[in-house]
Amino acid sequence: MTPYNLALLGFGNVGQALARLLTNKREEIEQVYGVTYRVTAIATRRHGSAVHPNGVDLEQALGLMRAGKSIADLSLNSPPGDSFDFIRSCGADLLFENTPVNYATGQPAIDHLRMALESGMHAITANKGPVVHAYHELSDLAAAQGLKFFFESTVMDGAPIFSLFREALPAARLLSFRGILNSTTNLILSRMETGEVFEGAVAYAQSIGIAETDPSGDVDGWDAAIKVAALATVLMRRPLKPELVDRTGIRGITPHDIARARAEGKHWKLVCSAWQDGDGVKARVAPEMVGVDSPMYGVNGTTSIVQLETDVLGLLSVIEVDPGPHTTAYGLLADFINAVKK
Repeated sequence: MTPYNLALLGFGNVGQALARLLTNKREEIEQVYGVTYRVTAIATRRHGSAVHPNGVDLEQALGLMRAGKSIADLSLNSPPGDSFDFIRSCGADLLFENTPVNYATGQPAIDHLRMALESGMHAITANKGPVVHAYHELSDLAAAQGLKFFFESTVMDGAPIFSLFREALPAARLLSFRGILNSTTNLILSRMETGEVFEGAVAYAQSIGIAETDPSGDVDGWDAAIKVAALATVLMRRPLKPELVDRTGIRGITPHDIARARAEGKHWKLVCSAWQDGDGVKARVAPEMVGVDSPMYGVNGTTSIVQLETDVLGLLSVIEVDPGPHTTAYGLLADFINAVKK
């Protein structure tokens, strides 16, 4: 059987975890799904690019990344100059687009995915920006090309949300949802409950690699808002931009607030919610005190949850415990298999 040629645009923690999964799961995927593949192109932000029609050696690429060295020597010819040259020259059947998110516009990831689809590649991404800013355009383009545009890893790090509705809940309508979709703020709030101040909890999240040097995307609620917008846009079929989400972050939560919640037997959570409102949708991200009657009450640390209200099954919850790059990478792998399996 002819192998699928895969290209990885973005080779940070998630991209490297994906490379390890592709290596470790190769035999199982071939035996169970009849799918063979090779990675013919990798592009990194700081360590160069490599394109090889016979396949880039993933173990060598991972070793060079660990050593902080360029992967360009793994390329058969001169490596491409920029991300668009990379897509044009990679010769892939499927592109994994894992560049950093742009909350405001979704670029340049939208252009990357558009070029991939126009070039005959399936497009898989963990980038939330294209889903909220170009979902309909990219989905329509993929359908017209007979290709797939999938993005399972954009909201809950690989836990099945979009594929749950696509594959397992036919004709089910999503009426509303509530949940904890940002694991960084959930960890910060959990640590504040142990007596740690906000700044110390943020510093801890940064030290273990789940919060950026500039944590504003998490603590000010932008990451949560764009995830809410993605769920509303795709599953509620109501296009929603993140700036239209009623958004309040967790900077204002004080030790006094933590003590008040404890006295009432409750926990603070950054709650994400959206609900149908006539022909539109309303959405909110804000800190709330939740009690033992809420499924969010025992969701601590980096664990995430979303409770989905449908018209046919009532309430359905999905929980992901302690996600990381490996779970996000699994969502990408699952999208790949679902895109190409017969």
